[in-house]
Amino acid sequence: MNPIKHVAIIMDGNGRWGVKNKGTRNLGHKAGLETIEVIIEETIRQDIDHLTLYTFSTENWKRPKKEISFLFTLLENFLSIKINELIKNNVKLKIIGNKKKFSAKLQSLINISEKKTIQNNKLQINLALNYGSKEELLNAMKLITKNKQKFSEKNIEKHLHTNGSPNPDLLIRTGDTHRLSNFLLWQLAYTEIFFEKKLWPDFKKNDYKRILKKFRTSKRNFGSI
Repeated sequence: MNPIKHVAIIMDGNGRWGVKNKGTRNLGHKAGLETIEVIIEETIRQDIDHLTLYTFSTENWKRPKKEISFLFTLLENFLSIKINELIKNNVKLKIIGNKKKFSAKLQSLINISEKKTIQNNKLQINLALNYGSKEELLNAMKLITKNKQKFSEKNIEKHLHTNGSPNPDLLIRTGDTHRLSNFLLWQLAYTEIFFEKKLWPDFKKNDYKRILKKFRTSKRNFGSI
């Protein structure tokens, strides 16, 4: 049985689900938030240590301003309302990505949430916000050069946003799209990838459990036979 320490998820399909079922992309994002809560709960139950969720990419700024505003309002509400629940469940929250482009209110909520949960150790949730893997790698290399360090895998990983988390054991992407979309390109080198046809709001606890079970019983070679 393969142990699972870290699951990464590209939560794709909220907008398409919203248009199909509610007539608006925004309500798809709202429905997707409910799925996040279900997956967090099951991740805790499965004794998985790290969960990384691709929430907003550096490319997502190309979306309509009203949709971006709605997404960040959802996030602000989540951090305001759910922070005590995260603390109760011993969950640590870490934001990976460039926070500088966010509003002062959102930056403040992020900082408060990270500080309040920093000692928690049941599950670490990495929320990838304004995150792009290419930018992450460039920044890591700039820091290595600035600090006059040797270029090595260890030093690169030390300067990645995910420093402190093991590389993901498996990646799940919903929405029937088969690409990585600039997500954890370094970290996913030997990650098992599961592409799921269902849109994110339709992704249920049993779908998650099915993928975890399949991963645990799969053969992983890591380059050997």
